[in-house]
Amino acid sequence: MGDSRGREAAERGGRAPTMLDVAAAAGVSQTTVSLVLNDTVGARLSHATRARVREAARALGYTLARPQPATDHAGSTVIGFLAEEISTDPWCALQLEGVRQRAWESGFTVVAGVGHGDPELEAATLASLARQPLAGLVYATIVTRRVRPPAMRLPTVLLNCFVPDHGLASVVPAELLGGYAATLHLIRAGHRRIGHITGQAGLDPTRDRLRGYQRALAEHDILFERELVRPGNWEPPTGYAATRALMALPHPPTAIFAASDMMAMGAYEALRELGLGVPGDVSVVGYDDREIAQFLRPGLTTLLLPHHEMGMQAAAALIDGQLRPSGRQPQIKVECPIVERASVAPPRVAALAAARR
Repeated sequence: MGDSRGREAAERGGRAPTMLDVAAAAGVSQTTVSLVLNDTVGARLSHATRARVREAARALGYTLARPQPATDHAGSTVIGFLAEEISTDPWCALQLEGVRQRAWESGFTVVAGVGHGDPELEAATLASLARQPLAGLVYATIVTRRVRPPAMRLPTVLLNCFVPDHGLASVVPAELLGGYAATLHLIRAGHRRIGHITGQAGLDPTRDRLRGYQRALAEHDILFERELVRPGNWEPPTGYAATRALMALPHPPTAIFAASDMMAMGAYEALRELGLGVPGDVSVVGYDDREIAQFLRPGLTTLLLPHHEMGMQAAAALIDGQLRPSGRQPQIKVECPIVERASVAPPRVAALAAARR
């Protein structure tokens, strides 16, 4: 056994074993290792699995060392997470996982509840969460927007939402910069005539992604043309209709920036019906990096909406003492990085003649 452990340590470069090493040795997930070694109550794991994990940890010389919290907030090491929704949309689930991961790294745990956007249910859920002392609360929404959260008497961070007076700390995506980056990517590919399909009217992400589009055009001396901007509502049918309208223009765009991947999917279908290829005839960029983006053909270049990273930042703001005692609280904007796939190429204007009919 000593020789085996020595070989394993050498393969790790002499570093101490981690929970991931234990998971690999036991043939289970890291979550399972955590549940076993923390003796988590209610974990439905077989005796054989528990024994395999403990044996792998012993053989590797792994000892669970729970990190000490950076701050105790009156002794509590529990963070509350109140979500608008979890089951019907992936975003809040990603946010929760980010909060959980960052909390765990600092010795905190997370309890979660769902309010479904109903003020009375939110208040009742918050009261239920607060039956145990909380170090703080993360209040999360699906769409980035202004909110009126329930009254809370504990450190609070708003996740993917904000209050206009910045009386509560918030973590939001850098949407304007995202719209700018999407448009800049097309400009750098050589496009000068770029269509934009906006999101749902009246929402902050819709406004900011459009502003980013306009800023990128202005900084590269490209005239903003209102006819190249078409309204959408995040869903495929509006992406389809907007693309048909754009391609019917006397001088159609050589590229389209759709404010969501779902609308980009509708754009793909409209272009296919017109006999135009992506990206040979028209380049397309989406936004969100939903799972469908990688399975479109060609794969869709898009902007990642960083919900997991935002969750980690929200937990860090609570744990690391970033909140101010009073007054204006910080707003953290998390960059939306571009995910390059195969839907962007240099323009080929002549090929667009087929769309002018």
